[in-house]
Amino acid sequence: MTDAAAAAPVKIRPEIASLPPYKQGKPAGADAFKLSSNENPFPPLPSLIDALQAETTINRYPDATAARLRARIAERYDTTPDGVHIASGSVAIIAQLLLAVAAPGDEVIYAWRSFEAYPGLALVAGAQSVQVPLTADFRHDLPAMAAAITDRTRAIIVCSPNNPTGGVLTRTEVEEFLADVPSDVLVILDEAYAEFVTSSDAVNGRDAGFLAAHPNVIMLRTFSKAYGLAGLRVGYAVGHPRVLDAARSTAIPLSVTAQAESAALASLDAEDELLERVAILVDRRERLVAGVRATGWTVPDTEANFLWLPAGAAALAVAELFADGGIITRPFAGEGVRISVGEEESIDRVIDLAARALPLLNG
Repeated sequence: MTDAAAAAPVKIRPEIASLPPYKQGKPAGADAFKLSSNENPFPPLPSLIDALQAETTINRYPDATAARLRARIAERYDTTPDGVHIASGSVAIIAQLLLAVAAPGDEVIYAWRSFEAYPGLALVAGAQSVQVPLTADFRHDLPAMAAAITDRTRAIIVCSPNNPTGGVLTRTEVEEFLADVPSDVLVILDEAYAEFVTSSDAVNGRDAGFLAAHPNVIMLRTFSKAYGLAGLRVGYAVGHPRVLDAARSTAIPLSVTAQAESAALASLDAEDELLERVAILVDRRERLVAGVRATGWTVPDTEANFLWLPAGAAALAVAELFADGGIITRPFAGEGVRISVGEEESIDRVIDLAARALPLLNG
């Protein structure tokens, strides 16, 4: 971050001037494991590399609508291409949607702690954040979120599995929540980690009839996590075409490259193979959670590709201990530490470091 004391040469909105830039997960050295960014640790499949190498017309602009990918996803969700929107990551779509529905004085509700980009996206749109604390078991408090709705509420973000704590919401919980949400308030269902969910009763935007029954809900997914395309930045939304038209109106044109679209299509072609990798990561997650719990940590249930250590005031010290031991994590000062599920070789090291870090909670 630049020096806050240095004056900018032009007038900047005060709230933007005080807004810290998005903080990316720390890189790892040669002998360390980077478990700070929830990335897929497996290398790209050969078929994806072939798709990228075949996309050589970088002297031409990409298709601004990503029509091939939209058509493919529309088929999967039994909707029309107008009911699908592609952008450079699902977080870009959240920004577009908030710009479309929120104005100065309006409110955006979301759970907290949740994805760290939400506050900045709401602020950039000019809206006020209404942060509703998580429950004691680190899940969304949907009744409290419903109670927070006012006549100024324009959007509600629901993150399942929740980043960074990992908990999911059930479809019953979400259905009951939506019954309390005015039909003209946008609900963004952020399912960036949905492919890692194994719970049969978890909410799932792909369930038959779910989106059709709730036209004010927009579901978000990404190719960055389970599909391993984080470096290409491509995500999508499914929902009512008129709501997605509003997002398309606020989008920066041509932000999804032809290479990203081709790789996403190749990923869908290779989905069975990629989901085999997801199953491996889920197995690692379960072993990692069990191992860390065995050391004495209270680890909340997680259905994502990461786990949460509720370290409280010791969060930065815990993260430093992990870094010294060759595990790069994502600390949230005063709250906890998120650890991604990574390489097989990292599991025992994470468990060992968790045991060594536990005394810091009492220090």
